[in-house]
Amino acid sequence: MTDADTDVPTNAFTLADLAEIVATRAQAGPDQSYTAKLMASRPEGPAKKLGEEAVEVVIAAMAGDRQALTYEAADLIYHLLVVLEAGDVRIADVLAELQRRTALSGLAEKAQRKR
Repeated sequence: MTDADTDVPTNAFTLADLAEIVATRAQAGPDQSYTAKLMASRPEGPAKKLGEEAVEVVIAAMAGDRQALTYEAADLIYHLLVVLEAGDVRIADVLAELQRRTALSGLAEKAQRKR
């Protein structure tokens, strides 16, 4: 069964699921969890890794490599969630901000931002 609007299975793995896993693993010892190892070097370590992953997404997108883009996008999302966890920002807050922004067109939303 899928959501008719998104073609995503209704029992799909969510960003909230991944954020919960990241939060749990961040509490482990750095010798037991890659997430905890990244968190031990915050804020620089997680932020640097996020930047590296963003570049890899751009490279895969420009190459037109769908498989690599999928793989690198997953890495990017994971590392973004680690950066959010390191900054004590909840995915629910990010999603609420995205929802707020979708009430307007992208151009109207950008025009309302403080400069």
